This record gives sequence, structure tokens and C-alpha cells, in this order.
Amino acid sequence: MNRMQRAALVAVWGAFCLAVPGLAHEGHDHGDAPVQLPDTGDQPKRLADGSVFLPKPTQRQLAIRTQVAQQLAVPQSIELSGQVVLDPQRGGRVQALLAGRLEAGAQGLPLPGSRVKKGQVLARILPAAGQLERAGQVAQLAELTAALQLAEKRLARLQELRDSVPGREIEAAASEIGSLRARVAALNQGLSGSDALIAPVDGVVAAVNGVAGQVVEAGALIFEITDPDSLFVEASAYAGLRVQDIARAYLAADSSGTAPAEAGLALEFLGAARRLREQTLPLLFGVRAPGAGVHWPLGQPVRLQVQLAQEVAGVPLPSAALVRTPANLPAVWVKVHAEQFVLKSVRSEPLDGQRVVVRDGLQAGDRVVVSGAGLISQIR
Repeated sequence: MNRMQRAALVAVWGAFCLAVPGLAHEGHDHGDAPVQLPDTGDQPKRLADGSVFLPKPTQRQLAIRTQVAQQLAVPQSIELSGQVVLDPQRGGRVQALLAGRLEAGAQGLPLPGSRVKKGQVLARILPAAGQLERAGQVAQLAELTAALQLAEKRLARLQELRDSVPGREIEAAASEIGSLRARVAALNQGLSGSDALIAPVDGVVAAVNGVAGQVVEAGALIFEITDPDSLFVEASAYAGLRVQDIARAYLAADSSGTAPAEAGLALEFLGAARRLREQTLPLLFGVRAPGAGVHWPLGQPVRLQVQLAQEVAGVPLPSAALVRTPANLPAVWVKVHAEQFVLKSVRSEPLDGQRVVVRDGLQAGDRVVVSGAGLISQIR
């Protein structure tokens, strides 16, 4: 083998050694192992930066819906606390005029929730009287009965002597008999009669404060009747609120602890009192519509979102879009990518019974989650 052939063989062998990776001995690592990248897979999870990865199939299962944020001019709103009260024109109270024993009417005592008609006898009160008072009434009744019998006999004799007796004496005797009969009837009514408790309006019995045989005092409230097609709310406002700025009000979505069908129901502003009550000004709101007051019992505490005449700029969103951060601050979820959501803190105010207005924290064009925001917050 000449020098030229040996040189060629060395070059080929070097190229072969460069092409074949070296093998490490046992217990040694040359650092050529492939790097393992994090695999998010198709499971929803919270990422290290606090955002949430949510695959498309999961978004459809959770019914995630978004809305593009738009800056609009909306009425300024404040939130007031109140309670459901009786409609003074369509409701009524039935009270006992006399002290006595309560007795059921011809159809029995009405049950709460039953419908009644105006003029219907709901119950009766048997007047209560002491022994001495009752004994005096019985004695007076006996005297009047005896006087009535004598007057009737005297009138009969005068009528027999009509030709010789002046007519004015006969008329006086007849008038005396009429007076005695009326007095006897009144005493009989007082001793054995009863006072009827009559429904003053058509409606539904809201409360029954008595049972048959119960002894009640004069002025005791026995029945309360309300109109199911009427809803009146009395709210308390502090003196800083200008009554002339109030436009309308809405029932808040969680007035009764849940979200009833009447959430967002518009109420008309009816007026304000001219006297403070416990340093607050009572405001009256109401609406009359079929079934407006069916699910709202008297005394139910509610929250009202009152709209004023002034306007503010902000992004109107459904109330369901608001969630809470770990620091208990209001926030919304914003969709930044097809499968990534970021939590943004915002400053919001109530708008009406079902919406809020975000004053700060969002930019025009942000895709805000308006349905399923609470489910995204539960992802860990």
C-alpha cells in the first residue's frame, strides 16, 4: 500500500467516526438525551401565570359565551334596600271593632293564599261582656219588654176609643211603641248578636292572625288581604339622594337569595315621604301587572337598583360576568386566545336588575366571558 492509499483510508475512517455517535460507558451521560417540553394535553388547567387553559370541547360543555366590550353612555345607578309593602289602593286589613270571641263564617275561616271577594264575610266576633254589664243589659231588656207590652195595650184601648180620643194621643202611643221596639232589638243584638268581619277588597289572604274560639281585643288585626297583581316596595334612602333625579328602579337579581323570574322587573317611582324615618327617607316604588306580586310576600326584604337621570360611561355586562378574585375584589374573565382566559380586576356599578356597568379595567374590544365565568374560576 503506497502513501496515497494510506492517506485516503485515514480520511474515510475519520469521516465514518464523525458520522457515528459515540457510545457512553456505563454510568456516563454525554448530554445528548432529547428535551421533554410541557404538554398541556386536552384537560383544562390553571397555568403558572394565573391564566386558565380551556380546550374548545370543554368550552362547549361548560356553555362558555363571550361578549365584545363596548364603551357606552348608561344611566347612573345606586343600590337601595327595601321591603315589600301593602298596596294601599288594592290591599286591606280586617280588624276587630269589638273585643270578643272569634267564630268562623258560613264557609269557615279563610286559609292563607285563598281568594276572597269584596263584601265576603270572613268571620264573626261574639262581643265579650262582664257579668255585671251583662246582668244590667238583661235587666234593662226586661224593663223595656214590659214597657213595650203596656204601650201596646194602651194603644189598643185608644184605637177602640178612636171617636172620642184625640188623634195626637194615638199617634204618640204608636211612636212610643216604635221607640221601645227599636231599643229592645238593639239590646237583643248586643246580647246575642255578632260583629261580622267583612273583606274590604278583592284579593288573596296574606295572613290569618286567629283561630276559631280565640278571644281577641278591640282593634286586633285578624286578616290581611293583598292583590297578587300588584307589587309595592318601600326603600330607604339617605338624605344625600335627590328625589327629583330618580328615573326608575329594578329588582336586583338576588333579592330573595336566589334569582327569581321577576329579577329585573321595572318598578315605577311613586313618591317620597316628607319626613325622615330613622335618619332615612322612605321611597315608594310599585308596578301593577298580571302576577307581579305572586312570588313576593309582604315584608320580604329586597334590593333595588335605582337609575338616576345622570349618565356615566362604561361597559354594560350581565351580572353573571362578575366573579371574585382571591382578594374578594370584582373581576371578569377575558378571552385572550382561542383556549386561554385571563382574570382582570374591574371597578363596576349596578345598572339594572340583570346588568352591571364596568367603569374601569376593560378596554374596547376585549372578549369578556358573560356565561360560565364562575365555572372558569373553579379550575385549578
